[in-house]
Amino acid sequence: MEQRVSLITLGVADVARARTFYEGLGWRGQEVSETVFFQAGGLALVLWGRDELARDGGIDEERAGGSDGFGGVALAQNVRSPEEVDAVVAAAERAGATVTRPPATTFYGGYAGYFTDPDGHVWEIAHNPGFTLAEDGSLILPDFGAL
Repeated sequence: MEQRVSLITLGVADVARARTFYEGLGWRGQEVSETVFFQAGGLALVLWGRDELARDGGIDEERAGGSDGFGGVALAQNVRSPEEVDAVVAAAERAGATVTRPPATTFYGGYAGYFTDPDGHVWEIAHNPGFTLAEDGSLILPDFGAL
């Protein structure tokens, strides 16, 4: 498994408010389906509704809403193939992770699975054919307006 973080997704209460805040810092985002993507060097920062993020990650409602549960942040590693998703999720489970959503085809045409590490941090392992991974593993977001 390559050591890299491709995306950091912040589960937010109000996507528009969060986008306004980050754009107030000088960041420029692209919105697709109530999700905002910011290129941040070789990775992306993503703003998405907190409930949608929890649901997508297979986080149960009790944990998602609890003060000692889901922190509203998911880290993601994008990989080069669906087979690599399977391999990374399996390796994480062998190392002690809890698989919260087994790898499967996604709504965006990719393939992804989720797990939590022993301290409850949420990870998504994804193959997204619409995102470019450079040779060094850097993630390059597409121009969503051109799609």
